[in-house]
Amino acid sequence: MSITVTAAVAREPHADLVIEELQLDDLRHNEVRVRMVASGVCHTDAIVRDQVYPTPLPAVLGHEGAGIVEAVGDSVRTVEPGDHVLLAAAYCGHCARCRAGQMAYCENLFAADFGGRRPDGSTALSKDEEVISSHFFGQSSFSTYANVVEESVIKVDDDVPLEIMAPLGCGIQTGAGSILNQLKPGLNSSLVVIGTGAVGSGAIMAGRVAGCSRVIAVDIHPSRLDLARELGATDTINTRESDLTEEIMRLTGGVGADYVLDTTARPELLRQAADALALRGTLALVGAAKPGTEVSFEIGLSLVKGWTFTTIVQGSSVPQVFIPKLVELWKEGRFPIDKLVRSYALEDINQGFADSASGEVVKPVVAF
Repeated sequence: MSITVTAAVAREPHADLVIEELQLDDLRHNEVRVRMVASGVCHTDAIVRDQVYPTPLPAVLGHEGAGIVEAVGDSVRTVEPGDHVLLAAAYCGHCARCRAGQMAYCENLFAADFGGRRPDGSTALSKDEEVISSHFFGQSSFSTYANVVEESVIKVDDDVPLEIMAPLGCGIQTGAGSILNQLKPGLNSSLVVIGTGAVGSGAIMAGRVAGCSRVIAVDIHPSRLDLARELGATDTINTRESDLTEEIMRLTGGVGADYVLDTTARPELLRQAADALALRGTLALVGAAKPGTEVSFEIGLSLVKGWTFTTIVQGSSVPQVFIPKLVELWKEGRFPIDKLVRSYALEDINQGFADSASGEVVKPVVAF
């Protein structure tokens, strides 16, 4: 049956979200109704709000949800009412990439995550006669309740603190997965992480889990660099004070970095990082840039280095497999994501966006 929910609605680019009452429609056969307990605020929410990516507005965003299952559609088999769940990105489940276990590279990713509609063109949310985009990343978790596609749902133990674990759904999973699933650095290798927000912090923690002997955190905010050291960074670089290429080379004894993960998508930083790679080094991009953004690399002297540039989506993760592993690392004290989180009430969600943008907070989490 349909119910009334309270949600934060993105109505105009570069404008605050508006707290409104909406109608959530009937549950479909492949959906799970989740009572939201918490939802992380992610940079991707901000760039979609501002229409860098074209989810139709008005929309309910939010894609790092956590909550308790209220009801399930008749084809759902992985969860049941009462289960505690985390929510991650949606994927179609039937394309060649999904069938190969590469859900992060789903051929229908934009439709599943950014389309704002079900495959039949319907939305789950409305206000009077106005249609509101739903199913953002399969969930639209900036709402007290959501009808979520089964592919976005990950069951967790009841004793897992949902308000702390919610950010695993996107940003932190992306950073950690980029290291542990994709780059897979060898023992005693060197890793540089550019940008120490939620994605970068996940990568730093994963670098230590992977056994990197040198983890270099790069940012412009001293407070974030201090936090990066708490999370496991062995060295820090403030690019307002130092040249990135020169500092990486100095810290690696002139050898260069084995791996660089960039979360900023700033072309000048990518170029400087490429110039500081070791022989056979890898530069990986996870930061989201405006479509059409280009980077130039030197290809003369660097040819003999045999280096690699790659892009990574969602940490190349299968969420139902990888996120429970991160929860276990947290339980073991090896993945302290609680150091990143600050809670906000739903009515204060715009302050969470502002604090994230200013660098004051690494991971705002809306607590319902």
